Amino acid sequence: MFTGIVEELGRVKDLTKEGDNLHISIEAHMSSELKIDQSVAHNGVCLTVVAVTDNTYSVTAIQETLNKSNLGSLKVDDLVNLERGMKLGARLDGHIVQGHVDQVAECILAQEKDGSWEYRFKYDPTLNNVTIEKGSITISGVSLTVVDSEINTFSVAIIPYTYEHTTFKQLQKGDVVNLEFDVIGKYVKRLLGNTSLS
Repeated sequence: MFTGIVEELGRVKDLTKEGDNLHISIEAHMSSELKIDQSVAHNGVCLTVVAVTDNTYSVTAIQETLNKSNLGSLKVDDLVNLERGMKLGARLDGHIVQGHVDQVAECILAQEKDGSWEYRFKYDPTLNNVTIEKGSITISGVSLTVVDSEINTFSVAIIPYTYEHTTFKQLQKGDVVNLEFDVIGKYVKRLLGNTSLS
């Protein structure tokens, strides 16, 4: 379980394909504190640590993960939003995040405002995921509040701190991001029989 509060920006050091699997080596300050079998969210995707050195660690993404996220498009030297699993009893500063990406979305607007940034995203509506204004959304591992919600698009506003300390500082129009919709909203929608919510 995660909160969507990014701890650190890691850097991709190596990518190795083995069959359908992708082995990802990440350089990060937290590496020396990690243990094998520990869960870390990478751009919002929960992956298990399989190897650790002093300044790098490795995880493996299977084909199902690559199909549902943007991890398959990673390149060496790319930055990655990282968050370790939350501690029981700690403050929940973001919202409840499972690290299970529901689908990807395309950035269709990246606009600097007077002291903040506005981003709008478009996603495939046939998967029946929804957002609501002032509801929670996780974008590439970052817990955010929806500003404006439509059937298959929504916008968020980014404060300077979040911009500087996450991959939002390099996000451009046309880029693909990972989405995890609010778990409470997903249960409510299932109970309502996928009734249209926007």
